[in-house]
Amino acid sequence: MSRSPSFSVKSEVNVKLDPESLQKWVVAFCIIRFDLEQGQLIEECYPPGVLTQDEELEVAFSSFPDSISQHQNRSSIHDCIFFFRVRRKEISQPRNVSSSEITEMDDSKLPRSKSSLANKSKFMYGFVFNRQRHDERLRRGGEQKSVVILSHSPYSTVFKPLLQIMGPLYFDIGSRALEHIAACVSMWPAPITGKQMELPIGNALLKAHLPPAHSLPMDGETFSKESTSSMAPFLPNNQSVPQGLFHDSDLFGTFRGLLLQLWLLWELQLIGEPILIIAPTPPQCCEAVAGLVSLVAPLLCSVDFRPYFTIHDPEFSYLNTLQEGATFPPMVLGVTNLFFLKALRSIPHIVSVGNSTANRLPQTSRSSSGSVSGTPEGFGFRQLSLKKFSPTNLLNAVKLRRDGPLSLMTEHKEAIWSTYPAAMKPDTSILNRLIDAGLSPRVEESMSVVNNEILRRHFLELTTNFLAPFGPYFRTTTPSEGSSPFDEPSRPQFSADEFLANLSTRGPGKFLAKRMRSNWLDLYRRFLKGPNFMPWFERRRAVAEQEQHRLWRQARINADVPRLISKMPELEVVDLFNAIERHLLREMELQESRRAYVDSVTICQKLKGDLLTVFNVLPKDMQQLLLLNPQRASLLRGSPEVTKLPGRPLVQRQHSLVCSLHHWMGRFSLIVTAATVLIDDQGW
Repeated sequence: MSRSPSFSVKSEVNVKLDPESLQKWVVAFCIIRFDLEQGQLIEECYPPGVLTQDEELEVAFSSFPDSISQHQNRSSIHDCIFFFRVRRKEISQPRNVSSSEITEMDDSKLPRSKSSLANKSKFMYGFVFNRQRHDERLRRGGEQKSVVILSHSPYSTVFKPLLQIMGPLYFDIGSRALEHIAACVSMWPAPITGKQMELPIGNALLKAHLPPAHSLPMDGETFSKESTSSMAPFLPNNQSVPQGLFHDSDLFGTFRGLLLQLWLLWELQLIGEPILIIAPTPPQCCEAVAGLVSLVAPLLCSVDFRPYFTIHDPEFSYLNTLQEGATFPPMVLGVTNLFFLKALRSIPHIVSVGNSTANRLPQTSRSSSGSVSGTPEGFGFRQLSLKKFSPTNLLNAVKLRRDGPLSLMTEHKEAIWSTYPAAMKPDTSILNRLIDAGLSPRVEESMSVVNNEILRRHFLELTTNFLAPFGPYFRTTTPSEGSSPFDEPSRPQFSADEFLANLSTRGPGKFLAKRMRSNWLDLYRRFLKGPNFMPWFERRRAVAEQEQHRLWRQARINADVPRLISKMPELEVVDLFNAIERHLLREMELQESRRAYVDSVTICQKLKGDLLTVFNVLPKDMQQLLLLNPQRASLLRGSPEVTKLPGRPLVQRQHSLVCSLHHWMGRFSLIVTAATVLIDDQGW
C-alpha cells in the first residue's frame, strides 16, 4: 500500500455539503462491515437513501475479497484498494431516449441540452479501501471492513488517491471522515473530461487527469464535450494526455509474465471476445481488467467489463446456465474465486495473472533467466525468448495447455488459454526497449512507469493506425467558394462489404503491414461484426455530423445572399427560397423546444432577411402562390423592402415585372414549381 498524503480535519472549519455538486462526482460513500453471523452489512451510507435494496446487497458483496484469495496473509493489518463495476437497477430519465436517437443525429436534433439526456450511467463503479485486521482474540481470528466510494464515472485517477486519504482517516476518526470528505468533494468544480484537475481535499491537493469524453458512456454532457480531434486518424501531440479509460493502470507490472501475449490480448479486446481473468487478489484482477480496457484506446470500449466479479452478482446466475460450447456474451470478467473455472466453462479465453504471494499489485522483481549481471538490463525479446523456448519452459507450456485452466486449482501460474488465430505479431523492437529493474523496489517502481509509457504509446499507435481506414467517413466538409451553404451537405454511406473490398485492394498501411500476418483482413472482418465497432462508429459519425453542422451553420450566417442569387438561374432561386425557409423553421423549432444555440436569435433574424431578399426577386404570381401558406406568410410579414441586385432591375414586392424578366416557358416552369410547393404545404 503506498503512503497516504498527510491529511487532518480541523474542527473549527465548517464545510457545508452541497448535495447537487456532490452528485457530479460521487453517488455515495459507504462503510461496509463483514458480520460473522449476518454477512456483509452496510453500516453507513452517506448521503442516505440513494441506493435501492438490491444495489445495497450487490455493493456489499462486491466490497470484500474472497477469503481464499487472502488466506496467506498473516500480518496484523492488511489494507488493499480495488474497484468493481455493477449494473444499476433503476435509472431515472426525464424522457425515453432511444439508441438510434443518440447515435443517428441529424441537424434537427442538434444541439442536445444537458437536461434532455439523463446524466446517469447504467453502470456504477465502486472504489474500495478494504482493511483486514488479524487478531487471535477476536472470533475467527480477525475482522474486516471496507470504505467504498460509489460513482457513475470511472475516474480511477481521482478515487484511488482519494481512498488513500479517506480510508485511513475513517479508521482514525470514524464517521466524521465521511461527512468531511463528502463536503470537500461537493466543493470541487464540475468534472472536465480530458483535462487535468486540481481538487482540494482538506490540506491536501489531488492532481488528476480525467479520461477524455469520447471514452465515456454516451450522455448529453459528454457528447457536447466531444470534438473531431478525438476521432482524428493520427496520434495526439501530447502523449501524456489520457486517450482512454484507466490510463493509470500498470500494464507492465500486471502482464509482466505475459508480455509476448499482449498483442493477442489487444486483438481479443478489440473485437470484443469474452475473457475471464483470474488472479489471486482483487487488486491484481481489477488492475488486469483495467489494463485490457486501456489497451484499445482511443477506441470506445463497449464490452461489459467487470474488474472484480463475484458469484453474488445477479448476472452470474445467467452466465452459470450457459452450456459448454454456447455463445458467451462479450464480457471481461476479473475474478479471484477458482470456482469460476468450473462454472464458466463456455468462456473461450482465460487469462491467469498475478503473484499468489503478493497481497497487492506485484512489485517484486523477477530476474530474467538469461541475466548474469546485477545491473539493470533490457527486458528484451532475447531474454524472453530464452525463457519461453528453453526445454524446461517448453515442457511446462505443453503441460499447461494439456491440463487446461483447471491446473490453476492446484498451483497459480501466469498463462493464457485461447485458440484464437492471432493476426498481429508481437513487436520485438518494443519488447527490447523495456527495462528490467533488478532487485531494488524503488528502481522497480520508477522503471515500471517508463515501461508503461513505452507500452501504452505503442498500443495507442497500433489502435490509431488500425482505425485510420475509417477516417474518410468522419471527415467534415465546408461549402466550396461560390456554392450555396443552404444546401444539405452530402455524407458518405458506410458499407461493410465495400469497405473490406477497398481495404483488401490498398492494404492495411505501412505501420500495420510489417506487424500483421496474412490473415489481417479477418481481424477487420471480426471487428466490424464485434460489439465495439458500431457504437464507436456511430458516435464518431455523430460527432463529425455535429461539427459539420456547426461549420455549415456558420457559413449560412456569413452568406452574402444578394450576391449568391445574382448568379443563379430562376429555378435555383426557388430552390434557395425553399432551403432558407427550411433552415429557418428548423431554427425556430429548436427555440420552441429550448434546445437552441446561444446565437439562435441572431441567425433567425439573418435567415428571415435572406428569405425576404429571395422572395423579392420572385415573380408576383409565384409570390401570391407562396403566400397562400399562412406560416410562410407570417415569416414574410413586414414592410415592403426594395432590393437592388447586381445585374437585375429594381424589384419591389408590390411591383410586377413578370413579362419583362421571364420568358413564358420559364414563367410556366416557375409556377409549376411554386404550385408543387403549395401542394406539399397543404398536404393535397
